[in-house]
Amino acid sequence: MFQTYDDTANPALGAERAKRLRDELKRRGLDGFLIPRSDEHQGEYVPPHAERLRWLTGFSGSAGLAIVLLDKAAIFIDGRYTLQVRTQTDIAVFEPKHLVEEPPVRWIEDNLPKGAKLAYDPWLHTIDAVARYKAAAEKAGGTLVPVESNPLDAVWSDQPPPPAAAIKPHALKYAGEPASEKLKRVSASLEGADAAMLTMPDSIAWAFNIRGGDVGHTPLPLSFALIHADGHAELFIDERKVDDEARAHLGNVVSVRPREDMAAALDELGANKKTVLVDPATCASWINDRLLAAGAKVKRGVDPCELPKACKNTAEIDGTRAAHLRDGRALTRFLAWLGTTAPKGGIDEITASKKLEAFRADTGELKDLSFDTISGAGPNGAIVHYRVTQGTNQPLQPGELFLVDSGAQYLDGTTDVTRTVAIGKPDAEQRDRFTRVLKGHIGIATARFPDGTSGSQLDALARMSLWKAGLDYDHGTGHGVGSYLSVHEGPQRISKLGSVPLKPGMIISNEPGYYKTGAYGIRIENLLVVTPAALVEGGERPMLGFETLTLAPIDLNCVEKSLLTVEEIEWLNAYHARVREALTPNLDAETATWLKDATRTI
Repeated sequence: MFQTYDDTANPALGAERAKRLRDELKRRGLDGFLIPRSDEHQGEYVPPHAERLRWLTGFSGSAGLAIVLLDKAAIFIDGRYTLQVRTQTDIAVFEPKHLVEEPPVRWIEDNLPKGAKLAYDPWLHTIDAVARYKAAAEKAGGTLVPVESNPLDAVWSDQPPPPAAAIKPHALKYAGEPASEKLKRVSASLEGADAAMLTMPDSIAWAFNIRGGDVGHTPLPLSFALIHADGHAELFIDERKVDDEARAHLGNVVSVRPREDMAAALDELGANKKTVLVDPATCASWINDRLLAAGAKVKRGVDPCELPKACKNTAEIDGTRAAHLRDGRALTRFLAWLGTTAPKGGIDEITASKKLEAFRADTGELKDLSFDTISGAGPNGAIVHYRVTQGTNQPLQPGELFLVDSGAQYLDGTTDVTRTVAIGKPDAEQRDRFTRVLKGHIGIATARFPDGTSGSQLDALARMSLWKAGLDYDHGTGHGVGSYLSVHEGPQRISKLGSVPLKPGMIISNEPGYYKTGAYGIRIENLLVVTPAALVEGGERPMLGFETLTLAPIDLNCVEKSLLTVEEIEWLNAYHARVREALTPNLDAETATWLKDATRTI
């Protein structure tokens, strides 16, 4: 599933679809309904049949929630989507609200009528979320009620069927550890629980060394699993996804059961008074309710696969290095083509995006993009999570900056890289802002820190130069990245809220930016892996640091050298020397010549 550029959002459909939903709510004796942008697994990417929020409102962003009452409705989005929601949604029907500044719970408290029944689908909300909505509904004098079947599905006449993509074993040379050993580690970490409920497909993919194809851009096998304290595991999955090869692989470590068997398995745990670990931040409320009703004891805790999955082993790190070398050559071919072609005119955002995808496909190893490419020319680059469509497509014009944030899925690793390049000659302000972003990027790349340091403690290093100029950016500085899995992986992140200590083997992005609304956007992103740092002479504590994985030139035409320190110049020159040495072999002569100039010493 590679990128498409159509945007089927039609704001004009919102009023009619909202009416159909309201008619169904009235028929059921309900006064409102919550529509999240999620499926039963609470992941970032959802299959077409679960795109309920998009069908109802037209909004296609990766995070959001709508609340429909009988006389009013609102849609909640975060800061990435404040512009997008107004172009895709009928705001006369769905009033836009900021997810953080004007949260849904406050809206419920202010707008739910006394005595009203606000409904929700317990498969589509986490335990924590339901608790918040329940408290808000009660504060308003109403009640929050679960539904057995989703009323929106009842009026979505052409809803696609659930996906049934085949699962594939993930080879040991990529995984680096047999599934049986992973299950032993997870079982040993349950600390008093008799079993752990896994609801996140990336955890299941990691634990059982399998990959799937149920959603775009991430090789997920949509399924649920139980890992028992004795090491036994059960996988609940649509059996159409399991062929003989997958069954043989799984048969050594896990019992494969139909998805429909899960309710009975939870009931059995309850009947035997077992203690089950669930993650309240990701587990569907339905599962928690079923366990409690059956008599099980629910122990709340973090998904036990999350941290070990994040700390990559040697095979996974070697694999991601190979993936970045391959990806870096493809990206460099693109940047060379762009540098020679774009100034002549005739290139637009879609053309550029397709060309980059073609260079990656030329490797013969590309499985998918890791997300829809952000290809933003001029003002569109200032939209942090911009997604180009036929309707928004803009030409790359001289004097503008072009921001391209892209990534790929390979069997040996997942990539994510952003480069900002000048089309023609950048002006003084653009060079100033670019260089301040670069200084922040170098600040993270060269950081040294003791064990136990969290991402929030490093975040200011990326922002300091911007802060000195009265500037900032509103997104996080870095997110975790999986190994042929999700391009956005927890628990690690570098942000003002990043509270999880960074550990060796964690892969994380380094992507400070700056965005001038209506003018341009700048972001410089490499992926890093946390490593033990070299001992410092006279130092008293061992330190951690980062190895930069991404290999691609940074546009020197945008650099204002006078703003850089000697140490920053040395880092940039050393990075470019490494890029040149690593990528030049196997590049065509024309691209190699371009790369030599693009990575020149300054």
